[in-house]
Amino acid sequence: MKENEIPAGSNRQKRCIGRGEGNGHGKTSGRGHKGAGSRSGYSLRAGFEGGQMPLFRKLPQRGFNRTRFQNPCATVNLYELDKLSGDKVDLNSLKEAGLIRSNSTSVKILGTGDVTKAFVVEVSNLSKSAKKKIEAAGGSIKE
Repeated sequence: MKENEIPAGSNRQKRCIGRGEGNGHGKTSGRGHKGAGSRSGYSLRAGFEGGQMPLFRKLPQRGFNRTRFQNPCATVNLYELDKLSGDKVDLNSLKEAGLIRSNSTSVKILGTGDVTKAFVVEVSNLSKSAKKKIEAAGGSIKE
């Protein structure tokens, strides 16, 4: 959408504040009298309800969130290993090739696709199908 195609009325003009009483937003500039809201730099925290017990504290906690205790593991499929320059497959070589993120701490190789050359694999996790295909192509796996 171009600037000349924007529908009329979709962009309101900014209200002019603190420029006299004529426009209705003079003197206190819509901030009221005294208190934290009238001061500069004041901002409410998310969910604040003016001293009333906030809704998120009224509602009971339900369930259990296991993401706190999980160790995220990056995944790489076999067909992606063609992007590697050498025949060694480990955490650093996968990071250099851009197949996993630089902050990844563990990786699992999955068996989707085919292996084109013999790889020397040194990773923390490996699926059974990936292991079979790597060994069938003449590669080796170091635990």
